[in-house]
Amino acid sequence: MKTAYLGIDTSNYTTSAAVWLLTEGRVLSQKQLLPVDANAKGLRQSDAVFAHVKQLADVIRRLCEQEDFSLRGVCASTAPRPVSGSYMPAFLVGKMAAETAAALLRVPFYTCSHQEGHIMAALYSANALFLRREPFYAFHVSGGTTECLRVTPTEGLFSIEKLAGTLDLNAGQLIDRVGVTLGLRFPCGAELDRMAQAYGRPLRAKPSMEGLNAHFSGAQNQCERLLSLGGSREETARYAIEYVCAAVDEMTARVMEAYGKLPVVYAGGVMSNSLCRDRLTKKYGGYFAEAAFSSDNAAGVALIGAIKDGVI
Repeated sequence: MKTAYLGIDTSNYTTSAAVWLLTEGRVLSQKQLLPVDANAKGLRQSDAVFAHVKQLADVIRRLCEQEDFSLRGVCASTAPRPVSGSYMPAFLVGKMAAETAAALLRVPFYTCSHQEGHIMAALYSANALFLRREPFYAFHVSGGTTECLRVTPTEGLFSIEKLAGTLDLNAGQLIDRVGVTLGLRFPCGAELDRMAQAYGRPLRAKPSMEGLNAHFSGAQNQCERLLSLGGSREETARYAIEYVCAAVDEMTARVMEAYGKLPVVYAGGVMSNSLCRDRLTKKYGGYFAEAAFSSDNAAGVALIGAIKDGVI
């Protein structure tokens, strides 16, 4: 039977579980979005916790049905970011399930942050696991986080230092708010991306910056104004996406100017956007995860469990 490490991630807005198959260096993964009412712009934490409790067992059951494996360790994400005070109740669901499974199976239990899981999943998906042994920049761009990080290898995993970020809205919040305004269902990223690509003419957005950091709230106002002046839904969607791309582009350029050039990894759900990926790849040759591993998932969490157990 195949030896594996289980990873569980219960973030907003996805229940996810994955196993890292040790001998094959391969990931099996299952996930399910949390239910959000039509026209809603998010979930309260209490509702997210309840939804994870309802969904997690089924997600793990589907994972176990894919292949036979024997667990050697279990890892869960327990906080949004690896910094003091980072906390979100939704992660307690995954922690409880993972810790219980480890105790019953008498295998080690490990923890990491949601952000570390995103970075590791991106490295795996982009065939760039070699980067974990050298310094690199990592962008974590999602509904809950918009940060550029300097990642430095350590004996256990890696250390993370924030270099730049948002000064108001996160990039994913901008996309979801504009999407809901356009009548899309939350979360809106994938549908807004398709709508933006339907707008065929060139469109330029200039991000508002302060030093290395970006503002996103002004872009929401600009999108609402564009729509009120008769702009099409496709043009409005394209402007929102172009603004995010331009902001991440400018943050990358300014970080490299301030701290020097290093490889860049782009992670988080927003970075699965095709327009951003094309633009940033051409300019910086960055490493991007496939869409399934860029949005919330537990693949990186499972892999971190194996790393912390010292087997890779």
